[in-house]
Amino acid sequence: MSDKIPMTVIGAQRLRDELHRLKSVERPTVIEAIAEARAKGDLSENAEYDAAKEQQAFIEGRIREVEDHLARAQVIDPKALHTGGKIVFAATVDLEDAEGNEVTYQIVGDAEADLKENKISISSPIARALIGKHQGDPVEVRAPGGTREYTILAVRYV
Repeated sequence: MSDKIPMTVIGAQRLRDELHRLKSVERPTVIEAIAEARAKGDLSENAEYDAAKEQQAFIEGRIREVEDHLARAQVIDPKALHTGGKIVFAATVDLEDAEGNEVTYQIVGDAEADLKENKISISSPIARALIGKHQGDPVEVRAPGGTREYTILAVRYV
């Protein structure tokens, strides 16, 4: 896979931090756990050994995944963008729905999307509807759950 992955500066730093933790903390810990389990003898019925090997496989897989994301990352600094107030990747957008409820989203790459943190994927229906719009514009979002209407209250690049 050689496709570039759009990513915010903060998202890229989080991945670098995770990679460092995986390599410098979790990998050595699981290697030590495997060595301790081996020292206990018969590996064929050693649940600790099996669990440690399973954890090692997970950690190594995650390391490869994070390294791949970082290698393909196209890091975009929203502060460096001159968009004239237009919503683009990495924008933080305040919205109001038809009932007067307000919500804030930041448009991020797929790998860093997290609805609990109000970070929505660039490929989500709401992000696709917001791209190119400006503060004050109405937005109609067609999503699997139905059509929703919003008004853009503010656009920020933090």
